[in-house]
Amino acid sequence: MNLIAVQQDVPHRKLCTDCGISRTDDPSRCGSACQFINPDYTTLERRVHGRTRMTQGDIEPFFGVVEDMHQASLRPRRAGAQWSGITTRLGESLLERGEVTAVLCIGADPDDRWRPIPKLITSAEEMASCRGMRMGYAPLLELLEPAIEAGHRRLAVIGIPCQIYALRALEKELDLEHLVVIGTPCSDNTTTENFHEFLSLLDAAPETINYLEFMPDFHVELRFENGAQRRIPFLQLPIADLRDDFFPLTCRTCVDYVNTLADITVGYMGGRGEQWLIVRNARGQQTLDHIQAELSLKPPTTGGKRKAAVQGFIDNTRRATGGLPLRRMPQWLRPIVGKIMPLTGPKGLEFARTRLEMKAAESILHLRRAAPKRLKTMIPKHVWKLAEPYGISPEKDEV
Repeated sequence: MNLIAVQQDVPHRKLCTDCGISRTDDPSRCGSACQFINPDYTTLERRVHGRTRMTQGDIEPFFGVVEDMHQASLRPRRAGAQWSGITTRLGESLLERGEVTAVLCIGADPDDRWRPIPKLITSAEEMASCRGMRMGYAPLLELLEPAIEAGHRRLAVIGIPCQIYALRALEKELDLEHLVVIGTPCSDNTTTENFHEFLSLLDAAPETINYLEFMPDFHVELRFENGAQRRIPFLQLPIADLRDDFFPLTCRTCVDYVNTLADITVGYMGGRGEQWLIVRNARGQQTLDHIQAELSLKPPTTGGKRKAAVQGFIDNTRRATGGLPLRRMPQWLRPIVGKIMPLTGPKGLEFARTRLEMKAAESILHLRRAAPKRLKTMIPKHVWKLAEPYGISPEKDEV
């Protein structure tokens, strides 16, 4: 039997991504479990991984606790997968071996391929229904209590950072024998309705688009129902045409882009066209070991320089948060720069570090504008450290 969350209205909160805890029997737990109230990554890293992240070097200060890291592909690539299908395959493997009896993850609304619906999957065959990317808010953790009540005490959860933070914060009080957490890095989220609006700006027939991905070579890749593909340079995207509130404040102030509290993180930013795996603890390694024979694994690589790209992003963010118009590149220059960026821009792990420094600065600058009192509780020390090289340091009342 598979459980599917039923969407219902919940009270509006300024900083809330509707992870699902507010829909449970005890919504007051949001106060201690929410990433956007008073996150404590140091305590949770020690509890989950047995140690906290190292503060020196160019790996753990950016990516959290790392035991191993890979650039990877599943062979053969699975049909309908966003990349090659590693995340789904990990869930399948856990169910096939009986290590867990259910996987809590995200599938698609039957009436809208882009709308996320939380699902509790109990058979390996059903995991395929959760392949691919969705855009919107999904109360994944709403199904925690029904899953446990149905007898699932050996559980896997596949989720984005704000969902996984809340899960880890509440883990000790859950009646679970075994928990495996597979995290995916998050990107700036928006409502499903807003996403449809974005698709309509990209193509005259948005209803025929069945795949969209922001690639690490500075392009967006679109695929269509008829098999056609199209690639759009980042600089040619109609970002300036989006409404001001297209991205909510939560996603502009997220401090855990790479899902640091998962046992294993499966993403793309450091993968250079393949997937990027971050193994964070022994449980994550064991989960990967069971499908390793099906994977092509190699060490991640890096290249290019990030400083100019990050500084340009910060300058534009400062203008936006100050109510000033963004500096726009002339239209005639965009195709030229769009061809140069994949050649000279940051690649692999340097691309991932670029995005993390951008997110650190963005979070601080937007909170200073919209919710300055939240800075002292919402921004961890390691995020301030990422922004420091760009002249962004805490004021005395911000820590």
